Amino acid sequence: MIELLGNRDAHLKRVENAFPKARLVARGNEIDVSGSGKEVEMAHTVIQELLVLVQEGQSLDADRVDRVISMVLSDVPKPSGVFTDSIAVGRGKVVRAKTHGQKKYVDSIRENTMVFGIGPAGTGKTYLAMACAVEALVTGAVRRIILSRPAVEAGEHLGFLPGDLAAKVDPYLRPLYDALYEMLGPDETARLMEARTIEIAPLAYMRGRTLNDAFVVLDEAQNTSPEQMKMFLTRLGFNSKMIVTGDVTQMDLATGRPSGLTMIRKVLRGVDGVGFVELTGDDVVRHRIVAAIVEAYARYEADQRSRS
Repeated sequence: MIELLGNRDAHLKRVENAFPKARLVARGNEIDVSGSGKEVEMAHTVIQELLVLVQEGQSLDADRVDRVISMVLSDVPKPSGVFTDSIAVGRGKVVRAKTHGQKKYVDSIRENTMVFGIGPAGTGKTYLAMACAVEALVTGAVRRIILSRPAVEAGEHLGFLPGDLAAKVDPYLRPLYDALYEMLGPDETARLMEARTIEIAPLAYMRGRTLNDAFVVLDEAQNTSPEQMKMFLTRLGFNSKMIVTGDVTQMDLATGRPSGLTMIRKVLRGVDGVGFVELTGDDVVRHRIVAAIVEAYARYEADQRSRS
């Protein structure tokens, strides 16, 4: 009951603030929900869903309470199911979706051979794909993980970088390393990379390969050309899964060059085993200001298009 109510009934107050027509009173081991109208029913649903999470042994915080409230307001069925589904990434650690959109993304990865996760920064596209890849590896579903990115600069010119090939492409692939370090730890990541069980390579080095028994992730796919996208997708081999992630609002290609990610939905429409998941600002799980920035840019760009 203490976990459900929060410190000084903080969680209960958040529910009351979201549904002002409902009155919530905690008495002993019971919470009385009274009032009239649909808000009472929704407040009751929120309390039930939060109780499921507590009974599952999960801790509640303000962010999680707010996300459950938001999902109930959006008529998402069983919001608690979003948080109770887990991705096992080894060492007793699990990764969980935090929004309804992220849950659909994870479900699509599990159900399809090839999945395109498209959405703005902070929606967990890459992180969840990496978590599913690690889970597939540790459970023996695949024998290796292959991670790739196009080596395209984000609006600036880095010049000639020192070192060998690995050192030169390292800045482009750093986000993938960061996710692996968080899930597996630096030592285990280094061991698996040395054994070539995990391979990180720029997109240009995928040509001519057939990727069997592998979990393959292409990140920042908005920076691929249509030709590169075709080349990459046709690398898929037997007993493999391929996840492609990108944000079509953050393309770093030269002006006028088409993106392979923007046209792929039309190309692969209706192909069995291929899934498309669109994530939005509602799925941003970074600092709340990041979600506000994403929404502000979307409004600005929509306004600019309407004026042009």
